Amino acid sequence: MSEISFPGLGIDTFHIDSTAIEFSIGSKDFSIKWYGIIICFGIICAFLYFMMRAKQVGISSDTVVDFTIVTVPTAVIGARVYFVVFFGGYDTFWQMIAIWNGGLAIYGAIIFGAAAVIIMCRIKKVKFFAFADMIGPAVMLGQAIGRWGNFCNGEAFGSETTSFIRMGLKSSWTGYDYVEVHPTFLYESLWNLIGFVLINVFYKHRRFNGEAFLWYVAWYGFGRTFIELLRADSLYLGSVRVSSLLGLVCFVVVTPIIIYGRIKSKKLAATGYTGLVDLTDIFGLKRKARAEKTEE
Repeated sequence: MSEISFPGLGIDTFHIDSTAIEFSIGSKDFSIKWYGIIICFGIICAFLYFMMRAKQVGISSDTVVDFTIVTVPTAVIGARVYFVVFFGGYDTFWQMIAIWNGGLAIYGAIIFGAAAVIIMCRIKKVKFFAFADMIGPAVMLGQAIGRWGNFCNGEAFGSETTSFIRMGLKSSWTGYDYVEVHPTFLYESLWNLIGFVLINVFYKHRRFNGEAFLWYVAWYGFGRTFIELLRADSLYLGSVRVSSLLGLVCFVVVTPIIIYGRIKSKKLAATGYTGLVDLTDIFGLKRKARAEKTEE
């Protein structure tokens, strides 16, 4: 049970029980957490978005389901592996796999999930970046929703602050001491929601396959770089906040690629080429354009 308030916003204390449902089967007691329900809801919303985008370009629902069935479990495994590696303190295999006790990291989900999509694209013989443009925003939507699972757990909060948007919190994660902290779960949820809206507004203005996916990586990386610096529960590599460093690397590496890709594709359009090319073809655009003109 967590006690939460937003004193700067005039929201008085209210209580949230992290357990949504409790039941028994025989002599065994079970419980379902709000965290799990919200994460599942985020996954469902991401799936429906992916399905909608895929339908627009003539991709069958069976293909979307195939990708989802493989990618989602792989992403969950990746999220747990990433957390266990950088958090540490797990002595047994059972502790390492016990995700019901908490402990998932989004970067692990993204890395393992992307690897699963790459493999599926090879199996299905489709271009990775064409699919990534549909999946990237879907993941962002899922993240925006999923962060509210942290809220229900009274976790993933930031350092103490006197900011007007501060969150008053008393939970197991604070030792049931009252603290006023940055609601970093809220910052990240809003950041992802804004990014999701912007990507969809500009989606039709993509100049190459993979651009929307890169927008997601750059946007999320930039925001996570700074939000992570406020977190009170960061995963560290030595004295470095791993997620903050990865976010910065994503932004610094991906942004020039986006700019370069748009410049190259614009030059190609000036030669009379129409349609979206793949990110992997960016360095051979002129040669490809000449070849297609010759065939005509």
